[in-house]
Amino acid sequence: MTFLEKLMPRSDDFFDDFEKLAATTVEGTRLLKGLLEDFTDVPKKVQAIKQVEHKGDDITHRAFERLHTQFITPFDRIQIHRLLSRIDDVLDLADAAGERLGLYGIHTVLPDARELAGVLVAAAETMQRAVRGLRDIKNPKEVLDACKQVNVCENQGDTLIRRAIADLFKSGNDPLEVMKWKEILDLIENGIDRAEDVANVIEGVVLEHA
Repeated sequence: MTFLEKLMPRSDDFFDDFEKLAATTVEGTRLLKGLLEDFTDVPKKVQAIKQVEHKGDDITHRAFERLHTQFITPFDRIQIHRLLSRIDDVLDLADAAGERLGLYGIHTVLPDARELAGVLVAAAETMQRAVRGLRDIKNPKEVLDACKQVNVCENQGDTLIRRAIADLFKSGNDPLEVMKWKEILDLIENGIDRAEDVANVIEGVVLEHA
């Protein structure tokens, strides 16, 4: 391959990266939700989430390398970098929540944590739908509708975590347990926030290019 050929874009490469990373992120969030729903074999399930997170890192790193070597990109480099970073953040935060569940000696799962993880999965799946729509924006309304639905998930997450933390503080539980669960809940909710960031980037791309 000549130097010029390396600089020229293969049109599907970045879209492949976006879609693979989004799919991997959905996989990681589903594993986290599964862990909270069936809190058995915790080390094994935490390790499974970690393996998915490593897979996501590999996809992200390869995409970043491509971003620095290809001369022409399908849209603005800053938007591509931010899109990849924010999708990866969702997965990183799901992994961080799973890791804490393994490290902190958790014995009983908060029902609110299960519910919040369900919102995270819904946000990741809807984010994935929006990501898929970037490849060939024939129906911008469909992509924008998916972005709006991610925003709905984010609002649901905000409402849920406020209630969950209020209940946690009123529970009379051991202060250390309260601290552990507040951190885990915050990580899951931050993952939902990052999914909204992805939707915002996509919305900007669609409005600019559709």
